[in-house]
Amino acid sequence: MYPLDKACPCGSQRPLRECCHPIHENACLAEHPEQLMRARYSAHVLGLVDFVVATYHPSCEAEQHREAIAESVNTTWLGLDVLHSEIADSGEGFVEFQAFYRDGQDEYCLHERSRFLREDVQSASNMSQQQWFYIDGDYPQQHEPATEPKAAPVVSDKVGRNDPCPCGSGKKFKKCCG
Repeated sequence: MYPLDKACPCGSQRPLRECCHPIHENACLAEHPEQLMRARYSAHVLGLVDFVVATYHPSCEAEQHREAIAESVNTTWLGLDVLHSEIADSGEGFVEFQAFYRDGQDEYCLHERSRFLREDVQSASNMSQQQWFYIDGDYPQQHEPATEPKAAPVVSDKVGRNDPCPCGSGKKFKKCCG
């Protein structure tokens, strides 16, 4: 078990108990989509499949994809860089990030601009609360990095649900040709 007094896996430099752990206990505590995104990343590192599934927007029907989600959670995650986050006038939230992971001896980078929606949910005490949900994401156009990259782009014969669609649309495979 990951110690609660150790630095949070999301890279905030705060202890897990003060950062993502409270959100893992109650996703409604995330007041900004970046907080939820960081908690989802930490949940991947910590193996919290239930949290990841529960924080997908209901329209994603994540429960039907639990096995694939568990597979992505069981990846060796190396670090997270949040590049930008915002709440648009439409009420949608966006977080652009790079998540680094290892597959065998190779390191890779998932660069995504995630979209979040905030909706009312019923709490256990039957009170209405607001909660951010991950809805989908796209892959920003890759530009030549100014510095040496931490990881190589994802290259695989198998296209995963969250990988960029091979058709070049810039969308995730699951939201495009998958």
